[in-house]
Amino acid sequence: MSDDRTRSPRRGMCAAILCLEAITLGLTTPVMISVSDVARGTALAIGLGLTVACLLLAGMLRAEWAYTLGWIVQAAAIALGFVIPLMFFLGALFALLWGTAYFLGRKIERERAEAYAAFDAGRD
Repeated sequence: MSDDRTRSPRRGMCAAILCLEAITLGLTTPVMISVSDVARGTALAIGLGLTVACLLLAGMLRAEWAYTLGWIVQAAAIALGFVIPLMFFLGALFALLWGTAYFLGRKIERERAEAYAAFDAGRD
């Protein structure tokens, strides 16, 4: 099998969403400290913790369980809206992007596998 057949569009798209989301979540740290009056240690733990989680998950998407953790990160980003109200919108936006990448990627993988199977059957 060539590399094109095994490359996962779902993994690529979801990793891109997580990397972009990591930037947004990292920028919530100073907002929590200066605007929302969250204690510095708590803000660092939440903001940078979610940032690191996104970046680590982007690299772990070869395992199916990492997608489940990705959904949990999406819920956490939305829940951050209780501290920074704008995160209700941004978290929902990233969750929508994540869901689109996840489900569209699965559809592409399935259709690609069917096309390669039909191509291989025709060559025999």
